[in-house]
Amino acid sequence: MKIALDPFMHRHVPLNDLPRLAAELGYEHIELSPRADFLDWFVHPRVYPERLNAFKKSLKDHDVQLSSLLPMYRWASPHEDERQAAVKYWKKAIEIAVELGVDTMNSEMGRGPHPERGSCSSCCQGGATTESSEASWWRSMEELVPIFEREGIQLNVEPHPDDFVETLHPAVDMIRTVNSNNVKFLYCAPHTFHFGDDMEQMIRDCAPVLAHVHIADTFNHKASSGLRYIINPPGSTARVHQHLNIGEGEVNWELFFKTLADVGFDGIMTACVFGWEEKAEESSRFMRNEIQRYVDKYWK
Repeated sequence: MKIALDPFMHRHVPLNDLPRLAAELGYEHIELSPRADFLDWFVHPRVYPERLNAFKKSLKDHDVQLSSLLPMYRWASPHEDERQAAVKYWKKAIEIAVELGVDTMNSEMGRGPHPERGSCSSCCQGGATTESSEASWWRSMEELVPIFEREGIQLNVEPHPDDFVETLHPAVDMIRTVNSNNVKFLYCAPHTFHFGDDMEQMIRDCAPVLAHVHIADTFNHKASSGLRYIINPPGSTARVHQHLNIGEGEVNWELFFKTLADVGFDGIMTACVFGWEEKAEESSRFMRNEIQRYVDKYWK
Protein backbone atom coordinates (compact mmCIF):
# COMPACT_ATOMS: atom_id res chain seq x y z
CA MET A 1 0.00 0.00 0.00
CA LYS A 2 1.24 3.47 -0.91
CA ILE A 3 -0.32 6.54 0.72
CA ALA A 4 0.44 9.51 -1.50
CA LEU A 5 -0.17 13.23 -1.54
CA ASP A 6 -1.66 15.03 -4.51
CA PRO A 7 0.12 18.37 -3.97
CA PHE A 8 -2.21 20.48 -6.13
CA MET A 9 -3.05 22.75 -3.19
CA HIS A 10 0.72 23.17 -2.72
CA ARG A 11 1.47 23.84 -6.39
CA HIS A 12 2.85 27.31 -5.57
CA VAL A 13 5.66 25.68 -3.59
CA PRO A 14 8.80 25.54 -5.76
CA LEU A 15 9.19 22.13 -7.38
CA ASN A 16 12.43 21.32 -5.60
CA ASP A 17 10.90 22.19 -2.21
CA LEU A 18 7.95 19.87 -2.75
CA PRO A 19 9.66 16.66 -1.52
CA ARG A 20 10.74 18.42 1.68
CA LEU A 21 7.21 19.66 2.31
CA ALA A 22 5.67 16.25 1.59
CA ALA A 23 8.04 14.62 4.07
CA GLU A 24 7.23 17.24 6.71
CA LEU A 25 3.52 16.54 6.19
CA GLY A 26 4.09 12.83 6.81
CA TYR A 27 4.13 11.47 3.26
CA GLU A 28 6.65 9.14 1.67
CA HIS A 29 4.98 9.35 -1.75
CA ILE A 30 3.77 12.10 -4.08
CA GLU A 31 1.28 11.75 -6.91
CA LEU A 32 2.53 14.61 -9.06
CA SER A 33 -0.52 16.30 -10.58
CA PRO A 34 -0.38 19.08 -13.19
CA ARG A 35 1.67 22.13 -12.33
CA ALA A 36 2.92 24.93 -14.55
CA ASP A 37 6.62 24.06 -14.21
CA PHE A 38 6.41 20.34 -14.96
CA LEU A 39 3.38 18.58 -16.48
CA ASP A 40 1.11 21.53 -17.14
CA TRP A 41 -2.53 21.18 -18.15
CA PHE A 42 -3.07 20.17 -21.81
CA VAL A 43 0.28 21.40 -23.15
CA HIS A 44 3.74 19.98 -23.79
CA PRO A 45 5.65 19.09 -20.59
CA ARG A 46 7.77 21.94 -19.25
CA VAL A 47 10.66 19.62 -18.41
CA TYR A 48 14.31 19.92 -19.37
CA PRO A 49 17.39 18.03 -18.08
CA GLU A 50 18.47 20.54 -15.42
CA ARG A 51 14.97 20.77 -13.93
CA LEU A 52 14.51 17.01 -14.05
CA ASN A 53 17.84 16.25 -12.41
CA ALA A 54 17.35 18.84 -9.66
CA PHE A 55 13.93 17.36 -8.86
CA LYS A 56 15.34 13.83 -8.77
CA LYS A 57 18.02 14.98 -6.34
CA SER A 58 15.46 16.65 -4.08
CA LEU A 59 13.33 13.49 -4.00
CA LYS A 60 16.37 11.44 -3.02
CA ASP A 61 17.59 13.96 -0.44
CA HIS A 62 14.24 13.91 1.37
CA ASP A 63 13.60 10.17 0.94
CA VAL A 64 10.34 10.76 -0.95
CA GLN A 65 9.22 8.80 -4.00
CA LEU A 66 6.80 9.52 -6.81
CA SER A 67 3.95 7.03 -6.62
CA SER A 68 2.64 8.27 -9.97
CA LEU A 69 2.59 11.06 -12.51
CA LEU A 70 -0.78 12.57 -13.48
CA PRO A 71 -0.77 14.14 -16.96
CA MET A 72 -3.91 15.77 -18.37
CA TYR A 73 -4.07 15.94 -22.16
CA ARG A 74 -6.90 16.03 -24.70
CA TRP A 75 -6.47 12.41 -25.84
CA ALA A 76 -10.25 12.06 -26.28
CA SER A 77 -10.72 15.11 -28.50
CA PRO A 78 -12.54 14.34 -31.78
CA HIS A 79 -10.48 17.13 -33.36
CA GLU A 80 -7.53 15.22 -34.75
CA ASP A 81 -5.05 18.08 -34.29
CA GLU A 82 -5.82 18.16 -30.56
CA ARG A 83 -5.75 14.37 -30.25
CA GLN A 84 -2.42 14.04 -32.05
CA ALA A 85 -0.89 16.78 -29.89
CA ALA A 86 -2.14 14.99 -26.77
CA VAL A 87 -0.57 11.70 -27.85
CA LYS A 88 2.71 13.50 -28.54
CA TYR A 89 2.62 15.02 -25.04
CA TRP A 90 1.77 11.65 -23.52
CA LYS A 91 4.80 10.09 -25.19
CA LYS A 92 7.04 12.80 -23.74
CA ALA A 93 5.46 12.36 -20.29
CA ILE A 94 6.16 8.63 -20.50
CA GLU A 95 9.80 9.39 -21.25
CA ILE A 96 9.91 11.61 -18.17
CA ALA A 97 8.36 8.86 -16.04
CA VAL A 98 11.01 6.41 -17.24
CA GLU A 99 13.78 8.91 -16.43
CA LEU A 100 12.35 9.40 -12.94
CA GLY A 101 11.96 5.67 -12.35
CA VAL A 102 8.18 6.01 -11.98
CA ASP A 103 6.21 2.87 -12.82
CA THR A 104 2.68 4.34 -12.63
CA MET A 105 0.82 7.12 -14.40
CA ASN A 106 -2.81 8.09 -14.03
CA SER A 107 -5.27 10.35 -15.78
CA GLU A 108 -8.92 10.99 -16.60
CA MET A 109 -10.76 9.51 -19.55
CA GLY A 110 -11.26 12.98 -20.95
CA ARG A 111 -13.86 15.65 -21.58
CA GLY A 112 -13.27 15.87 -25.31
CA PRO A 113 -12.02 19.00 -27.08
CA HIS A 114 -11.13 22.42 -25.81
CA PRO A 115 -14.31 24.09 -24.48
CA GLU A 116 -14.14 26.73 -27.21
CA ARG A 117 -14.51 23.91 -29.74
CA GLY A 118 -17.36 22.18 -27.94
CA SER A 119 -17.66 19.56 -25.21
CA CYS A 120 -19.48 16.34 -24.53
CA SER A 121 -22.19 18.19 -22.63
CA SER A 122 -22.65 20.86 -25.31
CA CYS A 123 -22.32 18.75 -28.44
CA CYS A 124 -24.80 20.79 -30.46
CA GLN A 125 -22.62 23.86 -30.03
CA GLY A 126 -19.27 22.35 -30.90
CA GLY A 127 -19.80 19.16 -32.85
CA ALA A 128 -18.35 16.90 -30.14
CA THR A 129 -20.41 13.93 -29.06
CA THR A 130 -19.73 11.31 -26.44
CA GLU A 131 -19.39 8.77 -29.25
CA SER A 132 -16.81 10.81 -31.16
CA SER A 133 -14.81 11.42 -28.00
CA GLU A 134 -14.84 7.74 -27.13
CA ALA A 135 -13.70 6.86 -30.64
CA SER A 136 -10.81 9.31 -30.27
CA TRP A 137 -9.89 7.83 -26.89
CA TRP A 138 -9.69 4.37 -28.44
CA ARG A 139 -7.42 5.67 -31.22
CA SER A 140 -5.14 7.21 -28.62
CA MET A 141 -5.07 4.01 -26.57
CA GLU A 142 -4.13 2.00 -29.65
CA GLU A 143 -1.04 4.18 -29.96
CA LEU A 144 -0.15 4.47 -26.29
CA VAL A 145 -0.88 1.08 -24.71
CA PRO A 146 2.00 -0.65 -26.56
CA ILE A 147 4.33 2.04 -25.20
CA PHE A 148 3.10 1.58 -21.62
CA GLU A 149 3.60 -2.16 -22.02
CA ARG A 150 7.06 -1.78 -23.53
CA GLU A 151 8.22 0.62 -20.80
CA GLY A 152 6.65 -1.36 -17.95
CA ILE A 153 4.45 1.53 -16.82
CA GLN A 154 0.96 1.02 -15.43
CA LEU A 155 -1.76 3.46 -16.49
CA ASN A 156 -4.64 3.98 -14.04
CA VAL A 157 -7.66 5.71 -15.58
CA GLU A 158 -10.71 7.35 -13.98
CA PRO A 159 -13.99 8.64 -15.38
CA HIS A 160 -14.81 12.18 -14.33
CA PRO A 161 -17.95 14.34 -14.22
CA ASP A 162 -18.43 15.75 -17.74
CA ASP A 163 -16.12 13.15 -19.31
CA PHE A 164 -17.49 11.32 -22.33
CA VAL A 165 -18.13 8.54 -19.80
CA GLU A 166 -19.06 9.70 -16.30
CA THR A 167 -20.36 6.56 -14.59
CA LEU A 168 -18.39 3.66 -13.23
CA HIS A 169 -19.57 0.57 -15.06
CA PRO A 170 -19.03 1.71 -18.68
CA ALA A 171 -15.56 2.94 -17.76
CA VAL A 172 -14.66 -0.35 -16.10
CA ASP A 173 -15.96 -2.26 -19.11
CA MET A 174 -13.79 -0.16 -21.43
CA ILE A 175 -10.68 -0.68 -19.32
CA ARG A 176 -11.30 -4.43 -19.23
CA THR A 177 -11.84 -4.36 -23.00
CA VAL A 178 -8.39 -2.80 -23.45
CA ASN A 179 -7.27 -6.15 -21.99
CA SER A 180 -3.82 -5.06 -20.89
CA ASN A 181 -2.20 -5.78 -17.55
CA ASN A 182 -0.78 -2.26 -17.81
CA VAL A 183 -4.16 -0.49 -17.85
CA LYS A 184 -6.18 -0.42 -14.63
CA PHE A 185 -9.02 1.51 -12.99
CA LEU A 186 -8.86 4.44 -10.58
CA TYR A 187 -11.82 4.93 -8.21
CA CYS A 188 -12.14 8.59 -7.27
CA ALA A 189 -14.18 8.75 -4.06
CA PRO A 190 -15.35 12.37 -4.51
CA HIS A 191 -16.94 11.27 -7.80
CA THR A 192 -18.92 8.52 -6.07
CA PHE A 193 -22.32 10.16 -6.41
CA HIS A 194 -21.72 10.72 -10.14
CA PHE A 195 -20.52 7.13 -10.60
CA GLY A 196 -23.73 5.49 -9.36
CA ASP A 197 -25.88 4.81 -6.33
CA ASP A 198 -24.31 1.81 -4.55
CA MET A 199 -20.72 2.54 -3.53
CA GLU A 200 -20.05 -0.86 -2.00
CA GLN A 201 -21.24 -2.72 -5.07
CA MET A 202 -19.33 -0.40 -7.40
CA ILE A 203 -16.08 -1.06 -5.53
CA ARG A 204 -16.71 -4.79 -5.71
CA ASP A 205 -17.56 -4.59 -9.40
CA CYS A 206 -14.37 -2.74 -10.31
CA ALA A 207 -12.15 -4.79 -7.98
CA PRO A 208 -10.63 -7.01 -10.73
CA VAL A 209 -9.00 -3.94 -12.31
CA LEU A 210 -8.86 -1.55 -9.33
CA ALA A 211 -5.34 -0.31 -8.63
CA HIS A 212 -5.69 3.24 -7.36
CA VAL A 213 -8.08 5.35 -5.27
CA HIS A 214 -8.39 9.09 -4.79
CA ILE A 215 -9.56 10.03 -1.33
CA ALA A 216 -11.55 13.18 -0.59
CA ASP A 217 -15.05 13.80 0.65
CA THR A 218 -18.03 15.26 -1.20
CA PHE A 219 -21.74 15.89 -0.84
CA ASN A 220 -24.40 13.89 -2.65
CA HIS A 221 -25.62 16.31 -5.29
CA LYS A 222 -28.60 14.03 -5.99
CA ALA A 223 -29.92 14.17 -2.42
CA SER A 224 -32.96 16.03 -1.12
CA SER A 225 -35.00 15.29 -4.26
CA GLY A 226 -32.23 16.78 -6.39
CA LEU A 227 -32.41 20.07 -4.51
CA ARG A 228 -29.14 19.79 -2.57
CA TYR A 229 -27.82 22.28 -5.12
CA ILE A 230 -30.13 24.64 -6.95
CA ILE A 231 -28.71 25.72 -10.30
CA ASN A 232 -30.29 28.42 -12.43
CA PRO A 233 -31.43 28.16 -15.10
CA PRO A 234 -33.02 24.75 -14.41
CA GLY A 235 -31.69 22.01 -16.65
CA SER A 236 -28.12 23.30 -16.65
CA THR A 237 -25.55 20.68 -17.65
CA ALA A 238 -23.14 21.87 -14.94
CA ARG A 239 -21.54 19.13 -12.84
CA VAL A 240 -21.00 19.72 -9.12
CA HIS A 241 -18.76 17.92 -6.65
CA GLN A 242 -16.18 18.74 -4.01
CA HIS A 243 -12.77 17.46 -2.87
CA LEU A 244 -13.03 17.97 0.91
CA ASN A 245 -11.38 16.50 3.98
CA ILE A 246 -12.65 13.14 5.18
CA GLY A 247 -15.75 13.72 7.31
CA GLU A 248 -16.79 17.01 5.71
CA GLY A 249 -19.13 15.43 3.16
CA GLU A 250 -21.35 12.39 2.79
CA VAL A 251 -19.11 9.55 1.61
CA ASN A 252 -19.51 6.58 3.98
CA TRP A 253 -15.84 6.17 4.86
CA GLU A 254 -16.25 3.14 7.11
CA LEU A 255 -17.94 1.31 4.23
CA PHE A 256 -15.45 2.64 1.69
CA PHE A 257 -12.34 1.41 3.46
CA LYS A 258 -13.92 -1.80 4.73
CA THR A 259 -14.97 -2.75 1.20
CA LEU A 260 -11.53 -1.94 -0.19
CA ALA A 261 -10.00 -4.23 2.43
CA ASP A 262 -12.57 -6.95 1.70
CA VAL A 263 -11.66 -7.01 -2.01
CA GLY A 264 -7.94 -7.12 -1.20
CA PHE A 265 -7.00 -3.65 -2.42
CA ASP A 266 -3.24 -3.07 -2.19
CA GLY A 267 -2.55 -0.20 -4.55
CA ILE A 268 -2.13 3.57 -4.29
CA MET A 269 -4.26 5.71 -1.97
CA THR A 270 -3.93 9.38 -2.78
CA ALA A 271 -5.06 12.20 -0.51
CA CYS A 272 -6.79 14.35 -3.10
CA VAL A 273 -8.25 17.40 -1.34
CA PHE A 274 -8.55 20.63 -3.35
CA GLY A 275 -10.99 22.68 -1.29
CA TRP A 276 -8.75 24.20 1.41
CA GLU A 277 -5.83 26.07 -0.14
CA GLU A 278 -5.95 28.57 2.75
CA LYS A 279 -5.13 25.71 5.14
CA ALA A 280 -3.45 23.30 2.79
CA GLU A 281 -0.80 22.00 5.19
CA GLU A 282 -3.33 21.36 7.96
CA SER A 283 -5.58 19.53 5.49
CA SER A 284 -2.75 17.39 4.13
CA ARG A 285 -1.59 16.36 7.60
CA PHE A 286 -5.15 15.52 8.62
CA MET A 287 -5.70 13.39 5.52
CA ARG A 288 -2.45 11.49 6.02
CA ASN A 289 -3.42 10.61 9.58
CA GLU A 290 -7.03 9.71 8.74
CA ILE A 291 -6.09 7.44 5.86
CA GLN A 292 -3.55 5.67 8.06
CA ARG A 293 -6.16 5.26 10.79
CA TYR A 294 -8.52 3.47 8.40
CA VAL A 295 -5.70 1.35 6.96
CA ASP A 296 -4.68 0.27 10.46
CA LYS A 297 -8.29 -0.57 11.26
CA TYR A 298 -9.19 -2.62 8.20
CA TRP A 299 -5.91 -4.01 6.88
CA LYS A 300 -4.78 -6.29 9.68
